[in-house]
Amino acid sequence: MMSTPRVPSLPSILALVVLLASFDMKGLAGGVVRPLEPAGAANVLLFVATDCPVSNGYAPEIQRLCGVYGGRGVRCVVVYEDPDVTAGAARAHLRAFGYGAVTAVVDEGGRLAAKVGATITPEVAVVDRAGAVRYRGRIDNQYAAIGKTRRVVTSHDLAAALDAVLAGRAVAAPQTQAVGCFIVPSEMRRKS
Repeated sequence: MMSTPRVPSLPSILALVVLLASFDMKGLAGGVVRPLEPAGAANVLLFVATDCPVSNGYAPEIQRLCGVYGGRGVRCVVVYEDPDVTAGAARAHLRAFGYGAVTAVVDEGGRLAAKVGATITPEVAVVDRAGAVRYRGRIDNQYAAIGKTRRVVTSHDLAAALDAVLAGRAVAAPQTQAVGCFIVPSEMRRKS
């Protein structure tokens, strides 16, 4: 009896890509950041841009979630995706939006965004202890579209994904569509 070869699902393909191609980044506060290699239960990669009003509007919710899950072994990493942002400008943005001691990096060339498939700011990726991307997408469903917000948030996608990862369960919706500003693809960025 012949069997059909098993085709890997998108989450397992993403996990394989991440495991095979981890890399180090320089943190804005100094030191090395390994966004794809969590020291604890998971890393949350929060892709933002300094000039994206949707990203900036989510700053308080990002900080709240990082506070709630930080004590549970989850490390938040704010990833700046502005094509020309300097480390100094990113640090000023962190201060202006009250991020405090949240770990942050500048994704020069957009390599990290490309590696996990992020295309929008704000968009998040949850990387588990094994280096697998378990969730990628929106923080919640506050935005129905650019300029269209809901009165009541009814789906807390990032929190649900983190709860599942921390409980050792599958993430019910491993991918959602983020709403915000487009990340300039690495091949379209100026080379310095």
